[in-house]
Amino acid sequence: MPSLSKAMCFILRHHPEKFGIVLDEKGYCLISDVALAFQSQEAYRDVTERDIEREVRECPKQRFEIHGNQIRCRYGHSALAVSYSLEEPPVILLHGTHEGAISSIRKEGLHPMGRQYVHLSEDLHFASMAGKRRGKLVLLEVEALKAFQEGISFYRAGEGVWLSASIPPSFMKFKE
Repeated sequence: MPSLSKAMCFILRHHPEKFGIVLDEKGYCLISDVALAFQSQEAYRDVTERDIEREVRECPKQRFEIHGNQIRCRYGHSALAVSYSLEEPPVILLHGTHEGAISSIRKEGLHPMGRQYVHLSEDLHFASMAGKRRGKLVLLEVEALKAFQEGISFYRAGEGVWLSASIPPSFMKFKE
């Protein structure tokens, strides 16, 4: 049985329609609808709204957010466009990636690569988690404030997590 977090991503990000879930324009749906979707599956029939809320609180990758009685995938992981408020970022943000991506990033910069946004972090922990998935971790320092001052948009998406559409290589320091 897949983890509850991965199953929630499958439902909310990839196939809400298969579970009778309709996301609003911001990617939200009722937590109760997600619980019902789980309960319709034999392997998850005992999942409750409290289980879902606990998973959101305890998920180290902060994949989800709850507002009132609604839930959505964070960081542009929704099937719909997820929007955040434009904010001034810290001086430096980190991006975790893998060795195989470095030559492309040096030439073209960071791009969402099938997501809605590039994911950045204020701390080493989150950047490391993101970068370790596909090989040897490489951390990039992004001169976020400088990029912001030169017209690159940044959005705060959660505790220590930032998003941007694309970042040119001129705003990066490669730490290999």
